[in-house]
Amino acid sequence: MSLENVFTGILLLLVLASLIWLSWIYYKKERYNLAAFLLVLISLGLGLFIAATPHLQPWDERYHALVAKNLTKHPLLPTLYENPLLSYDYKQWAGNHIWVHKQPVTLWGLALSIKLIGAKVLAVRLPSVLMAAAGTYFTYLIGKRLFNPRVGLFAAFFFSINGLILELVGARMATDHVDVFFMFFVTLAVLCAVYFAQTRKFWWNLLCGLFVGMAILCKWLPALIVLPIWLALVLHYKRKFKQFFFHGVALVVVIVAVALPWQLYIYSSFPLEAAWESKYNVMHLQQDLENTGKPFYYYADIMRVSYGELIYVPFIWLIVKAVRKRIDGRYWALLAWIVIPFLFFSFSATKLQGYVLFCSAALFITAALFIDALLKGEVNIKWKWLRYAVLILLFALPLRYSLERLKPFGGFPTVPQWQTDIHNFAEKNGENDKVVIFNTDTPIEYMYHTEATAYIGMPDPSLMDSLESVGFEVHVVREGNRPERWK
Repeated sequence: MSLENVFTGILLLLVLASLIWLSWIYYKKERYNLAAFLLVLISLGLGLFIAATPHLQPWDERYHALVAKNLTKHPLLPTLYENPLLSYDYKQWAGNHIWVHKQPVTLWGLALSIKLIGAKVLAVRLPSVLMAAAGTYFTYLIGKRLFNPRVGLFAAFFFSINGLILELVGARMATDHVDVFFMFFVTLAVLCAVYFAQTRKFWWNLLCGLFVGMAILCKWLPALIVLPIWLALVLHYKRKFKQFFFHGVALVVVIVAVALPWQLYIYSSFPLEAAWESKYNVMHLQQDLENTGKPFYYYADIMRVSYGELIYVPFIWLIVKAVRKRIDGRYWALLAWIVIPFLFFSFSATKLQGYVLFCSAALFITAALFIDALLKGEVNIKWKWLRYAVLILLFALPLRYSLERLKPFGGFPTVPQWQTDIHNFAEKNGENDKVVIFNTDTPIEYMYHTEATAYIGMPDPSLMDSLESVGFEVHVVREGNRPERWK
């Protein structure tokens, strides 16, 4: 471990500890909004730290980045290989032309960032950094509005330092920015549902429908989890049946109006690709497409890693609380937010940790509620020392998981040689779209940082000759990752 890495790690920990301490001071002074703002700064800072890796991650970020870059040129034509020079299988999302493997909102968000600051690595991650920070504040508002400011602040703290969220922000795990965007819009839709149920202002209901529709356009129908949450909250705040029916219909109409046009568009414009991706989505439920071999109880088991080993205690407490307070829709809303997705994805054959990320705010609020009950003496723990031990561990275990993921003493990642080779090539040929590269291990990265078309393998020499005859510069990687002219 170098002295520079030690210094960087100590500095990060000092800044983190200082912001947490300041937030705690403002909480004690009942300046809740300022305390929440400091938690947002924590989320921003940690997000930028983990997003500092100087190259695109191999799975799945590089594909999202390339499609997003291409969308800056034509927002309604999602492509991976912008100019495919070799034959391709439209069913292979890692090497095809028209790319409808994911819904468009995440890709549009990345495309906007790339348009504003250029085809840089940070441009791909910055939207997720900002959305995670915003999610911290949304969680604070949901907890505050439904229960009290202390619940909101504690929940926001858990959100701001959560290791799973940070890893996805930094694209260190599969599904990366898609799951962060999805979590953002689901959380925002729930916040709008809370405001609508409490204020009865119709425009909050319309906004809820808008954001559910946007969530569908990130990661499809699991976004409908907002509907049972909306129902529980509306019933809790005792809306009349006629009002409930009218607003429920309005909510669904807005959702359909937002989400349906894209589906009609891709089925009309790219029928083969759209039909295959629809079938492929269903296959996730029936087949383990990632070959992970995870058991049915995977998501229940992984809760301890994602949210701290003691998360089961607040979760069981929430179930008991909801059963005892049968008419309190707030608890049932939280339960629906957690249980329905966890059960649904447990029955799915393909399981990835990020699939249930959009339940995170509900789990953070549940943990905060339990802590609030402990501090109020509503949870009967006989020994005082045990109560304090539980309180400390509820905060310390998620923080430990976060630090394990951040690796503060690992220093900033160095630039690998292949990334340097790509940048060197981009300086010479970056704007030339009549370049093709063969035999590279990083074709997607080449296409993101340049206008070249790149492939992993070597084609028949006659094909390379024919490409040169029609004006292409053909480059071949013969050693390392440095392209050389074919002839």
